[in-house]
Amino acid sequence: MKAIVTGGAGFIGSHLVNALLDEKVEVVVLDDLSASDSGNEAVPQDVKLYQFDVKSADAYRAVIEEQPDMVFHLAAQADVTKSILAPVYDADVNIGGTINMLEASRTAGVKKFIFASTSAVYGNVLKVPITEDDATVPISFYGISKLSAERYIQLFHDLYELPYTILRYGNVYGPGQKPKGEGGVVAVFLERLKQKEPIIIHGDGSQSRDFIYVKDIVSANLAAMNQEQSGIFHASTGTSTSILDLAACFKKLNTSLDVKFTSGRAGDISHSCLCNEKAAARMGWKPTTDIYEGIKNTWHLT
Repeated sequence: MKAIVTGGAGFIGSHLVNALLDEKVEVVVLDDLSASDSGNEAVPQDVKLYQFDVKSADAYRAVIEEQPDMVFHLAAQADVTKSILAPVYDADVNIGGTINMLEASRTAGVKKFIFASTSAVYGNVLKVPITEDDATVPISFYGISKLSAERYIQLFHDLYELPYTILRYGNVYGPGQKPKGEGGVVAVFLERLKQKEPIIIHGDGSQSRDFIYVKDIVSANLAAMNQEQSGIFHASTGTSTSILDLAACFKKLNTSLDVKFTSGRAGDISHSCLCNEKAAARMGWKPTTDIYEGIKNTWHLT
């Protein structure tokens, strides 16, 4: 079996590439390396790398040339704040790039298109936990662009019978995540812990997230390879953790850690917790790492 991983040099993508190699899958990476501090060193030496923008004709031709069985489309503009500052760029990457990969996948006869989506598609849904059938009302351009990409994927399935799995991720964290750009709050907190600086909490800290360890996200993607029926699934823990509770986990690592508060940020969701029962029932997948264990692992591997 051959798989192309777009964004395969990035945080989640690099973990997925290594897991696919362990499964004896032939892996090809398509990544412009714009989000990788280590450049092509993030890609294993025995893995072919196409250093192309996912929106480009070169990227399209790479998929046609490789004729993969699977496409894992992880390449994205994943920074909520950047999406608000540059909505055209956000749409170009997340919508235009996805359409380009869909067209290439259809032409190449790809057997499965697996897409990394996000809890941001829901916006501030006043429900805990959220299910895949709940209303999608994004409050950031990032959420809108990812939801639009989902709709294109579904229509490609309806019109061209391109099989797909859409995985709506919770808030992913783990080793290798950068504390800048699209980096999540765990990476930011870890960087401040490493620098022996106070943790900064935006707002009052009551906002909550569904934090999921990157190894569990990878296992969800592997489970999606064997999912015969196309559909949308949550890759999440189903557990809500407030930012204050997250800070308490960090204080276990360093009891002298200081916490400071500042103003909230535009586009931030107040609460997000995704029910994962559908993924458990249909894909046989469940996460295995709790929040403190994941943070401790990330700290030791950073």
